[in-house]
Amino acid sequence: MMNEELIQLSQKFPAWLWNTAFILFSFLIGILIKILFIPILRYQAIAQSSYSLFRSFIRRFNKILSLFIPLVVFNGLLPLSRFNTSTLHIVSKINEILLVSFFAVVLIQAIKVFEDYLYHRFDINKENNLRERKIRTQIVFIRKVFVAIIIVVCFAIILLSFESMQKIGAGLLTGVGVGGIIIGFAAQKSLGNLLAGFQIAFTQPIRMDDVLVVEGEWGKVEEINLTYVVVNIWDKRRLVLPITYFIEKPFQNWTRSTAEILGTAFIYVDFAIPVQQLREKLTSLLEHHPLWDGKVNVLQVTDLKEKTMEIRCLMSCRNSGQAFDLRCYIREEMINYIRTTFPECLSKTRVNYEPDAIGIKYEV
Repeated sequence: MMNEELIQLSQKFPAWLWNTAFILFSFLIGILIKILFIPILRYQAIAQSSYSLFRSFIRRFNKILSLFIPLVVFNGLLPLSRFNTSTLHIVSKINEILLVSFFAVVLIQAIKVFEDYLYHRFDINKENNLRERKIRTQIVFIRKVFVAIIIVVCFAIILLSFESMQKIGAGLLTGVGVGGIIIGFAAQKSLGNLLAGFQIAFTQPIRMDDVLVVEGEWGKVEEINLTYVVVNIWDKRRLVLPITYFIEKPFQNWTRSTAEILGTAFIYVDFAIPVQQLREKLTSLLEHHPLWDGKVNVLQVTDLKEKTMEIRCLMSCRNSGQAFDLRCYIREEMINYIRTTFPECLSKTRVNYEPDAIGIKYEV
């Protein structure tokens, strides 16, 4: 009944005026729905302090809804338009392609909203975050696989909506056997990377935020993509490696089972230094420093050379970053302590003076 009244009403206006009003009305309805809907969600998001599903929804969908809702309204009202047959066919086809594309974007953003919830559920911003980093690595890889599948399916649906592409697809089915073999050989490297990605996601030789020493560089895993891994090196450079690298080549993972690590500081001093007093000084320094985890505190003479004695200070820390800072601190303070308390015990070169009958003899 309502459609008939609208059709009768459309006959009273010129076609161009009705079609213009029809398009403007679709976008105004979409904007109005967004204007009414978003503030309600934003109010709910403000009421929640740490994590909010509404806040995540607004961040992911705020811009998309401005176009997606008008497209849906426009598609629903399209039968009421007064386009001629050829124009209506073109407009319908464009609207169909846009709807499929935006629906794919909506699905991708919905996955990201779910990902935000999982990130909140498994927060890595704490001391012992091994389980959270394991799960986050899997979440990132699975999300990227789903996004890739959605994009491929969306592209296929758009292509198959054209009759010419349907005929090409039917013709390709007859040679799918040979074509599959050819594509398999051509894409074996890419498929190998994809399978390596699955292996890394579930066996996890590396995880997000793992500390690695790879190619002689120290850094943290910043991204795990479908075909490559990005390592954030300590000096802010980025080392990009194919994902198969971590299956085929050896590397050091300092946070494989735990982030805890032992740090060492080597000091070279004279043989006359009292070692026990150095042990007491190391204990005092560690006990008053927040980076020490209170587990390992060892000072040992680890080597004797012809001119110096090597002393190793061994300490434990919660992670490798803190270990580096604590090692530097201990090294500086121990040297300062030796310089002020036992200045005669710093590393030195001995010279023996022995006069003989011929002249003066020096031995170094």
